[in-house]
Amino acid sequence: MATLDKTTQPQTSGLANTWHRIPVLIRAIVSGIFVTFVGVGAWLLCLAVIPSPWSVVVMGGILWLYWKYFSGSGWPRSTAEARSKNFRAIKLSAAVWKWGLAGTFLFVVIFQSAAILTFRLVEFPAEASADYGLGALPVWEAWLIIIMASLVAGICEEIGFRGYMQGPLEERYGPAVGVTTVSIMFTVFHLNQAWAGPVLFQIFAISALFGVLTYASGSLIPSIIGHTIMDIFNFAFWWTDLVGDFELQTIVVTGIDPLFITAVIIFVASLALFFWVTRKLMAVRLQS
Repeated sequence: MATLDKTTQPQTSGLANTWHRIPVLIRAIVSGIFVTFVGVGAWLLCLAVIPSPWSVVVMGGILWLYWKYFSGSGWPRSTAEARSKNFRAIKLSAAVWKWGLAGTFLFVVIFQSAAILTFRLVEFPAEASADYGLGALPVWEAWLIIIMASLVAGICEEIGFRGYMQGPLEERYGPAVGVTTVSIMFTVFHLNQAWAGPVLFQIFAISALFGVLTYASGSLIPSIIGHTIMDIFNFAFWWTDLVGDFELQTIVVTGIDPLFITAVIIFVASLALFFWVTRKLMAVRLQS
């Protein structure tokens, strides 16, 4: 039998070998946070050094390159397969698209109704609403920045957390550990936000729902769409006053009124439907 010359055998670099000896838990967390910071950091840098609206244009190009690279394109080819796997780059059937988008819609309803309920139970914190420098801009320009900021968060955080972090954890420890660990890290990642204090549990729960949707669909696309839409609502209403302010008082002041009861019904119904839809989603994905 012919033997390979040593110079033709694949050589594993010492650095790569050391990296793969690190426990999966640590590797996944480090990778997910790094991938997220690359995209979010690029957006913050664009905002800092490039005047608006050109910062949005430049970031659009960067975001396209980011998507291509972390989904498996580009150099080095030796890591392309791993990047594609972490991105969960699979072709979605029509049925998966249908149920995945249904789950995405329900997630948005869950989040908005939960936000309303939260701030009917506890007072909406004044520090949660910040101008972000948008007040001095024309409305069309403010919307451009909000949409790009939402795309950056939706794409980069989902690729980083639900892709590069949750994927390896799912494979090594199972979906429950994967989703829970990522949700803890997702909550920690957002602790620097002024609005995070009163809604830490909600941040954890949001991440868990994203994780369930990603696991059920086998793809990042539904969670990316849902995350982006959620943040458009957040930036335009909850975190700025671009489309109005939240002025409802807590039920301690008003009592349990019809608006509160309606929000409870919507929240409970949409949450139940979400889990029903994700079960259907997983079933059709496995079938296809």
